[in-house]
Amino acid sequence: MAFVKDMLRMWAHSWKRFISIAMITLLGVAVLTGIYAGCRDAFRSTDRFFDAQGLHDVQVLSTAGLSNGDIAALRKVNGVAKVQAERSQEVTFDLDGRKSATMQEIGTNGIDQPYLQEGRMPKKAGEIAVTRKFIRDSGKHIGSRLTVTPESASSDTSDTSDTNGADGTNETNGTDEAPSFPTKLTIVGVVLDPQNLSNPDGYSAMTSFRSTATTDYTFFAPSDGVTGTLCTSATLLVKGAAAESTFDESYENTVKQVTDRIDGTVKTDRQKARRQELLDAGNRKIADARAEADKKFADAQSQIDANRQQFNQQVDQIVSMQAGAAAANAGAAAAAGAPNAAAAAGTNAPNPQLDETTRETMRETIIAASPELTQAKQQLDQAQSQLNEQKASTEQTLKTKENELKTSIPQVRWYVQDRQSLGGFSALKSDLDSIQSLGNAFPIVFLLVAVMMSLTAMARMVEEDRSLIGTYVGLGYGRLAVASRYLLFALLACLIGGGLGLIAGFLGIPAFLLVVLQGMYVMPGLRLEYDWLYGSLGIALFVVGVLAATIYACVQEMRQTPAALMRPKAPRAGSRILLERIRPVWNRIGFLGKVTARNIFRFKSRLIMTVGGVAGCTALIVCGLAINDTVADLGIKQYRDIYQYDLMVVSDDSDASAMRTKVASDGRVTSSLDVRIESGDLTVAGSGDGDSGKAGSSGSESIQLVAVPEKHLSDLGEMVTLQPVSSGMLGTSGVGKTGSLKLDDDGVIVAQSAASALGVKAGSKVRLTNGDGVQATAKVGAVNRNLIGSDVYVSETYYAKLFDSKDAKNTKNSKSSEDSEALTWNAVLAKLSGSDASQTDYAESLEEDSSVMKAVSCAHMADSFKFDLMGAVVALIVALAGGLALVVLFTLANTNVSERVREMATLKVLGFFDREVHHYVNREMMILTVMGVILGLPLGRLVGGMLTMALNMPSLYFEVEVKPLSYVIAAVATMTFALLVQLFVNPVLDRIDPISSLKSVE
Repeated sequence: MAFVKDMLRMWAHSWKRFISIAMITLLGVAVLTGIYAGCRDAFRSTDRFFDAQGLHDVQVLSTAGLSNGDIAALRKVNGVAKVQAERSQEVTFDLDGRKSATMQEIGTNGIDQPYLQEGRMPKKAGEIAVTRKFIRDSGKHIGSRLTVTPESASSDTSDTSDTNGADGTNETNGTDEAPSFPTKLTIVGVVLDPQNLSNPDGYSAMTSFRSTATTDYTFFAPSDGVTGTLCTSATLLVKGAAAESTFDESYENTVKQVTDRIDGTVKTDRQKARRQELLDAGNRKIADARAEADKKFADAQSQIDANRQQFNQQVDQIVSMQAGAAAANAGAAAAAGAPNAAAAAGTNAPNPQLDETTRETMRETIIAASPELTQAKQQLDQAQSQLNEQKASTEQTLKTKENELKTSIPQVRWYVQDRQSLGGFSALKSDLDSIQSLGNAFPIVFLLVAVMMSLTAMARMVEEDRSLIGTYVGLGYGRLAVASRYLLFALLACLIGGGLGLIAGFLGIPAFLLVVLQGMYVMPGLRLEYDWLYGSLGIALFVVGVLAATIYACVQEMRQTPAALMRPKAPRAGSRILLERIRPVWNRIGFLGKVTARNIFRFKSRLIMTVGGVAGCTALIVCGLAINDTVADLGIKQYRDIYQYDLMVVSDDSDASAMRTKVASDGRVTSSLDVRIESGDLTVAGSGDGDSGKAGSSGSESIQLVAVPEKHLSDLGEMVTLQPVSSGMLGTSGVGKTGSLKLDDDGVIVAQSAASALGVKAGSKVRLTNGDGVQATAKVGAVNRNLIGSDVYVSETYYAKLFDSKDAKNTKNSKSSEDSEALTWNAVLAKLSGSDASQTDYAESLEEDSSVMKAVSCAHMADSFKFDLMGAVVALIVALAGGLALVVLFTLANTNVSERVREMATLKVLGFFDREVHHYVNREMMILTVMGVILGLPLGRLVGGMLTMALNMPSLYFEVEVKPLSYVIAAVATMTFALLVQLFVNPVLDRIDPISSLKSVE
């Protein structure tokens, strides 16, 4: 019992060490669990939301639309739980200029269900639900009416139908028709699209640089009023996928099994079957056209034959009359010569019979003699001739269509995508993954510092009780029992600090992160959750580290015999330091300066602990500020340094000429370059089939494909800074000379942001998907310095080589072979005159023009670019690093004083005033702190330089930069903490009693 009481008294006497270890553990556990818990809560809430709304696991798109046969084939795939046929149509409407929207049918099979936020779901034809983004931009409300106009190529299927139909109609076969939605609409509800959780009322600028939406808005409509049986896509739910977290690898593996099955026989068979359906539909149209023409020709021939028969009867009647009259005249003449014989002959003679030749001669004579009959015969002959010509022409046309049918219908292509292809999903996942990667990296530094500080504190604690330990061992107590005094002390400090760290880690930090996240994404049902396993392991990690340091300190002391432990520890032998050997310097140092130098360099363990601890804390602060500086300069570097143009204007292909004329006529452009811009996809080419069609697989990146006219390849360098980059060590990169990179016809230039995310370098093979959904394998000619967005530059010739195939010509939105030779330049990169504000105003005015789809001012983008999530995490890291620095300095200063109590008492006996004692001790700590800062600044830059590997985000490359001011802030902050610690240490020095401190140990 006395042993326990003594242990408790010892613990109470060492309360400062207890607090130090507890605080370090608190900070470490908070960092380890806090960022993880915040990301985990966001992951779980969105996963529950996706499951509740039935967000599709797989989406199947086709260049020819999907028929009922395609849907039936997908239902038979092993592992598919549900299949939902999707119908959609692109429309336009007027909202401060022309805007586009996708009319999306609300599925009836529970997949991709919009989340109702306000009002009610549409049920009748003409009713729609809109997103909050549309409500904010339009100023409309529930009950407002809207009129939309279907685009000429309103959907993928209608585009394909126009190409494939034998007679140019919008039907691909006898029954399938492209979807059509009502155009008079009434808003009845506000919903959240599960495919895009971006918060329109939050930090909208954050996600603008990587938006992949092809239309401005999405309108959700019920099935009532929607016509057309052809589907634009099919969405699938996979068996067992809902039981997995959508952000885990297990989910990806479950979905991949199904996509692989679809990519196998199902995809190939249905592509062939669908094309055969289109061929059969074309042949049926031709056969129907031939049958209808034959029927019309037969009716016309019957009419002509009837008229000719009537004409012939009239002529034959005249011939018969003339023949009868001639026979009667001949009989009268014969009767005059032989009355009796003639009478007998006349009584028995029949009507005169004419041979065919004579009759035909008479017909011709009669027709020739009658103008009316001549005209009638000519009309009949002309009608017959025209009919024969029409029959020959129609037959030739039908034969031509039969011959052209196979070449005019392309090979059908399926594209099987998973959730990674959804821009909103991939943006959320990449944001959380990147923040979580920081949460995994920084706790390592906290753990190392915690172990170092615990070793320092516990070693001093054990050393102070050296004689007591010897006494207990001499009295028969086991070394384990004696060591348990210190092990339990460290364990209790770790558990209390860890428990408080769990509260901060699972409540405080996640609450802070989720507030920031909710400013960027809408996450219904978000709640804070505790992870028992991770929390326990987090505490256990620090407990093991601190206990290991404590065990080491105990073992070091308890190796000696009880008699040796009960005697005072011999002072360290005197020795010279290196500085003493440099006589010109040493001789000019004062007495107290020499004492300070000896104290610093003779006690190497204290030197290493202090300098290492301060350097680690300083490095953390520099690293956090490095992230802030890097993110702050991203917009300026991209939109002012890399992009040399001031304005990018994009239009529809049909409005491209009008758009270029508009921009040229305004007189604001000093130089320009016409290009073609398409939204596409870049995938790392695997060893398998290059036409796998899995745009949403891992290793895929949404890109902006920029085709440059062949005659103006050299002008690209005037609009965009072309600098080749190469991969370096630890995720760093080397940047080549400006202007040393040229676009040619041998490969594409890939943006550094995309190349870094996919591991692509010069010479790699990648699979490109253009705006028409056509895929091709391309060679990477070079990687260009690029920080925001994922641009891929390709020459006009190489573009044609990649995509100008028979399939490409006939895919969605394809052109004829004549048109495909000359691309439509639907975008202009321009340099403008005037200030940044005037350039921004000009871009906004252009967007109001009907021929302009999008106008982007680089000046506006540079000024408005923000990444608030990263800024919040940086603030959190810097605050925790500052707290760690304060605790470390306090622990070291407290340990330093406790080690040198007799020395301080001696100084007081020698006549040092309190202020001089303060200066004597604090000068050493300040010098050690300065040394730690000097070491920590470059260490922080080195660690910050490796952030590119940790922050591997789509459409972003972190070109790490640390501003001089950040180094100053880190140094000043650390020195300020050191000065603040002195305020706590000075009273301790003042309370040292020389008499009691200098007593000999009995």
